[in-house]
Amino acid sequence: MDSKDICKWYDMCPLKSYYERQALDKQWIENYCWGDYSNCVRYKMEESGVYHPDNMLPDGTIDEKLK
Repeated sequence: MDSKDICKWYDMCPLKSYYERQALDKQWIENYCWGDYSNCVRYKMEESGVYHPDNMLPDGTIDEKLK
């Protein structure tokens, strides 16, 4: 995988930590962080400087299980 295909926010995104702790399914990472991150709600909000909670998924839903 080419680094240009990885979201620039990935290394500091809480989703990376959730994934590494096996609390988040790999499909989220593959489909958004390592894929088409321009469709990620978190990415769009980060780019706009808009607050979003750590447990917000790329589709904009909140996963209360993620802490």
